[in-house]
Amino acid sequence: MKRIYLLRHGKSDWGADYRSDHDRPLKGRGVRAAHLIGSFLTNTEAEPELVVSSSAVRALTTAQLAAESGDWSCEVEAETALYGAGRGQVLEVIRALDDGLDSVLIAGHEPTTSDVAGSLVGSASIRFPTAALACIDVAAVSWRAIEFGRGTLIWFVTPRLLERADLGDEQ
Repeated sequence: MKRIYLLRHGKSDWGADYRSDHDRPLKGRGVRAAHLIGSFLTNTEAEPELVVSSSAVRALTTAQLAAESGDWSCEVEAETALYGAGRGQVLEVIRALDDGLDSVLIAGHEPTTSDVAGSLVGSASIRFPTAALACIDVAAVSWRAIEFGRGTLIWFVTPRLLERADLGDEQ
């Protein structure tokens, strides 16, 4: 069994001073959401074995803050192919993973994150608000064997839901 966590980056700051879309940073709300998601994964004993993030500042910062807040022991890797990627490119990044790993967190962007999640589980329509996180299991022994339509959505959570559940103070 392979487990894929899909994370959309936190709320970005459109009013910040940045040179290109790739450099757009997180807003304070995005920073808080990233911490909350990281703590949530640790508290549910669902720490990924590897994090692969889009190289865009807002996605990479979300991934790094989640890992820091959750005190994860895994590496956080920046992958330029995930910035502006379509679902097929994300699938190729997943298929290239080391088979010694059983779980990965992919941090990326919309609309691709929704498209990848929906495609992995079939032809579902899943909408990812900022910093939303999905857990998808795929019955496969190898990452190379991952195909669209073969996954099962295990759970889906948003920072707003976690805040409403009063889990926001555990950072």
